[in-house]
Amino acid sequence: MQSLESNFFTISLICYLLAMAAFFPYIWTRSRRTANLGFILVGAGIAGELVSLVARSIYAGHWPFTNMYEFLLLMVLGIAVATLITGIRAGVPAVGVFAMPLIVVLMAYAFSIKRIAEPLVPALQSYWLQFHVATAILAYGAFGLSFIMALMYLVKDRPGDVNAGFRGMIPALTRLDRLMYTTIAFGFAFQTLVIITGAVWAEEAWGTWWSWDPKETWSLITWLIYAFYLHGWTRGSWRGRRAAWLSIAGFAAVLFTFFGVTYLLPGLHSEYQ
Repeated sequence: MQSLESNFFTISLICYLLAMAAFFPYIWTRSRRTANLGFILVGAGIAGELVSLVARSIYAGHWPFTNMYEFLLLMVLGIAVATLITGIRAGVPAVGVFAMPLIVVLMAYAFSIKRIAEPLVPALQSYWLQFHVATAILAYGAFGLSFIMALMYLVKDRPGDVNAGFRGMIPALTRLDRLMYTTIAFGFAFQTLVIITGAVWAEEAWGTWWSWDPKETWSLITWLIYAFYLHGWTRGSWRGRRAAWLSIAGFAAVLFTFFGVTYLLPGLHSEYQ
C-alpha cells in the first residue's frame, strides 16, 4: 500500500504539472480544446490524489486527517475540485491559468514534507476531528478559489482595454466580483463549522472549549476577515478592487494559520503536525 500511495502521489503531481503547462497556451490561443485538455489533466490529478489518499488510509487504518502532509494534500484536493467545477460548470476556463501554479507549489511542498502514515495518538481518535478537518477542506478550498478570483480581478481591472491581450481571456469584472462573493460565502459557512467542531474536539481532547492556542486564534482572525468582507459586500461598501484585496488578505491569513502558526507560533496543535 505504501508503494501504491507513493506512485499515485507522483502521478497526481505530474498530472498537475502537465495541466499547468497545458493552460499556458490558452493565454494566447483561448482555444476551448486547450482548456479542456488542461481540465482533463486536473481531473486525472484529482483521481491520482484520491487513490493515494485511499491507499494511505487503508495502510494506516484511519482517515488521512492527522498531520500537515495529509491536510495539505486534502487542501490541494479541495482547490483542484473547486477549480474544475468553476472551469467547466461555471464556464471560466481562465481559472486554470491562475489556479494551477498555486496547486503545483502546494503539491511540491507536500512532496518535500512527505511522511509515512502513523498510528493515531489518543487525542486524534475522535469523530469530531474528522468533521473538523472535513469542514476545513471545504472552507480552505473555497478560500483558495476566491484568492484566485481576486488575482484575476486585479489583473483585469487595470488601465487600458480590458479585452486586449492577456486580460481578454478573463471574465467581466462584475461576474468575477459576484463569483468571489459566492465562493467566500460558501467558505465562510464551513469556516464557521471549522471553529465550532474544533471547539468540541478541543473540549474532548484537552478538556477546554477554547484555549487561545495560536491556531485557534488565527482561525478566528481568518473568520473575522471574511466576516468583514461579507458584511462590506452586502452593504455595497466593499466591492471591486477593495474586495479583491480583502479576499487576498483572507487567504494570506489561511496560509498563515496553516503554515506560519505551525512553524512560528507552536501550540497544542503543533504536536500533531
